[in-house]
Amino acid sequence: MFAVDHVLVSDALLDAPFACHLGSCFGACCVHGDRGAPLDPDEREALEEALPVVEPRLRPEARAVIARRGTWEGTERGGYHTTTVRGRECVFVVYDGGAGSGVAKCALQQAFWEGKLGFEKPVSCHLYPVRAETYGEGDEAVDVLNYERIDLCAPAVPHGERTGVQLADFLERPLTRKYGAAWTAKFRETLRQRRLDVGIGPQDEVPAPGETPSAPVAS
Repeated sequence: MFAVDHVLVSDALLDAPFACHLGSCFGACCVHGDRGAPLDPDEREALEEALPVVEPRLRPEARAVIARRGTWEGTERGGYHTTTVRGRECVFVVYDGGAGSGVAKCALQQAFWEGKLGFEKPVSCHLYPVRAETYGEGDEAVDVLNYERIDLCAPAVPHGERTGVQLADFLERPLTRKYGAAWTAKFRETLRQRRLDVGIGPQDEVPAPGETPSAPVAS
């Protein structure tokens, strides 16, 4: 691992081709799992404020779950997460082409792209397949970023190889959402130096400040 301020980053990101390919995975990460999307503390209120905007586009079964249980659940000790339909897909999932055959997409993100919301989606979703876990409290808290490799995301690896996209590039926008632009710039420089030191991964130049990356970023 290597450190960027208070964040420890797994060396698995040194050489990790990755670019989501919805035509292959159909948005499976929004559907499969043992619970909904993990939430940062302030995101619970953001979901509640977003609900009136996105509720009309949600599936009837999702609206029924929200009416009974709300948009989020959990405890301070065990963590908070979005509620789900039948213990599977997040209540904010909508399907292009109909459930069972279409691509799972995020109603929150759709509304964000349309300029109807300022909140895009939980940052844990935006960062996936990287998981951020916090250890400790206050000034002593440390975040740990790990790359969670799962079969559902397997098509993203060869797609990243074909397009020349690394996971660190793909997640630049969500990393900036979570930690800020200054941290992300420091992360990219530290990543470049770590790659040189251990001889792993592409030896790319860090983009100049303000330069637009040519690689696609997380949707």
